[in-house]
Amino acid sequence: MEHIADMNDIEILLVEDNPYDAEMTINTLKNHNLANRLHHVRDGAEALDFVFRDGAYADRNQVLQPKVILLDLKLPKLNGIEVLHKIKSNETTKTIPVVILTSSTEDRDMVECYKLGVNSYIVKPVVFEAFAKTVAELGFYWMFLNKIP
Repeated sequence: MEHIADMNDIEILLVEDNPYDAEMTINTLKNHNLANRLHHVRDGAEALDFVFRDGAYADRNQVLQPKVILLDLKLPKLNGIEVLHKIKSNETTKTIPVVILTSSTEDRDMVECYKLGVNSYIVKPVVFEAFAKTVAELGFYWMFLNKIP
């Protein structure tokens, strides 16, 4: 678990088990001054603990939620679809924007995510420069352009 910000001041929750993808995402967001309030977790269970203030996150302020969750699909413990389902089916968390950031190009994954209420589904580009550009644009959009209640 990587703590970049105070638990009560998180704007981006990154849920990514691949250390290379997580490092690229965090570094890209840092390079664009978008990672000051980011928290990284490595599995679906920890993501839900964070969002629902359980386990190690029980003391986290219940009023403050991330502005966006960047969620991989292929995760240990609980996969991204299970995490998305729990977030979007709960009255207190369903308005948190969730962006799937995955290597899965499976149509069934994309359809299932949209049925569950995902806000965006992005397939990770393989080339580093394209990946970095995608992450920077995502961060900028969700942190500065998108408005949430």
